[in-house]
Amino acid sequence: MPQPGLINLVRMTKPVTNWQERYLNNEIGWDIGEVSSPLKAYFDQLTNKQLKILIPGGGNGYEAAHLHQQGFENVFLLDIAPKPLADFSSKYQSFPKEHLIAGNFFKHQGTYDLIVEQTFFCAIDPSDRQLYAKKVHELLVQNGKLMGLLWASEMNSDRPPFGGSKLEYLSYFDGLFSIKTLEEAHNSITPRAGNELFLLAEKISLD
Repeated sequence: MPQPGLINLVRMTKPVTNWQERYLNNEIGWDIGEVSSPLKAYFDQLTNKQLKILIPGGGNGYEAAHLHQQGFENVFLLDIAPKPLADFSSKYQSFPKEHLIAGNFFKHQGTYDLIVEQTFFCAIDPSDRQLYAKKVHELLVQNGKLMGLLWASEMNSDRPPFGGSKLEYLSYFDGLFSIKTLEEAHNSITPRAGNELFLLAEKISLD
């Protein structure tokens, strides 16, 4: 069994066609079993517990659980697979059921102060990355922020996880966001050290 966190070493044995099936079969090599340390560090310096936060492709929801336990009241977890949401609901029964959304991120409607990126961007087809940037921009309030982690190197070309480069990522966000940080994460978990970029971007107006 792969060591948790070694997504850069995990090679999917078949094309991803059904995320629900992967959760049912426990084929979740990207899952590290806890909130990612760079994300936790960012969360722990936030003081406004009323921020409306969306975690798309959130899977088992470690980030949502941490935020909820720290008193954040408006955290929303979205995943196309129902199983991890059902498991999360059973485990964290005080988490609002209406904040667990089974659906397609690209069809989701709402407004948020913060959107969290954690192994979702690398799971979508690279041809949808520009659409991802536009959808995040659409969902954020003015001056809302996108925060998270992106892979720092090329990975698979035919199946997730899909990697990339800083220059490539900047091309998607150009004109939509003011990039505050896109640099190598200094506090990654050991298996991912040197292979993660920490992203903090602020929505800019298109008017």
